[in-house]
Amino acid sequence: MIRWLDFIFSLVGLLLLWPVLLAVCVIGFFDTGSPLFFQTRVGRFQRPFTLIKFRTMPVETASVATHLVGKSSVTKLGGFLRKTKLDELPQLINVLKGEMSLVGPRPCLFNQAELIAEREARGVYQARPGITGLAQVNEIDMSTPKKLAEWDARMLSDLTLKHYFLYIVQTALGKGAGDRV
Repeated sequence: MIRWLDFIFSLVGLLLLWPVLLAVCVIGFFDTGSPLFFQTRVGRFQRPFTLIKFRTMPVETASVATHLVGKSSVTKLGGFLRKTKLDELPQLINVLKGEMSLVGPRPCLFNQAELIAEREARGVYQARPGITGLAQVNEIDMSTPKKLAEWDARMLSDLTLKHYFLYIVQTALGKGAGDRV
């Protein structure tokens, strides 16, 4: 059921929001020269997939977890995109393709060994990674791997349609701080 909701909502979202996506791409081109950001992340069953986001940092920024990058690395446009969570919109393509869900644990990088181990121990990789979830709306990020994995597992064990919609609505209304820098 959730996969069908993901498919429908991501398709409708892309169809309705294409003007916003286009505008951010154009503005982003002038900001960084490369408005889209592609990065290999850990997906369901620990399979790699390419995450798509709007770029919020210069092209030459190191490919590390966001909490390890200095605040000065985020461009002015990037700060706005992160604050409004618009940087996440291109992930609707990942959801449409079945690589992600709207709700699930945020996908990490393959170099985040501690988080991968904690999630593996709790069966988190049985689920598709998500754009938002329980940890995100409670401002828990990847800087605390064990706590994040515990909250991810808790979310997945209690995930109902009610929670699915609740996390989406909370995210849309601005609950959670997004990626910390």
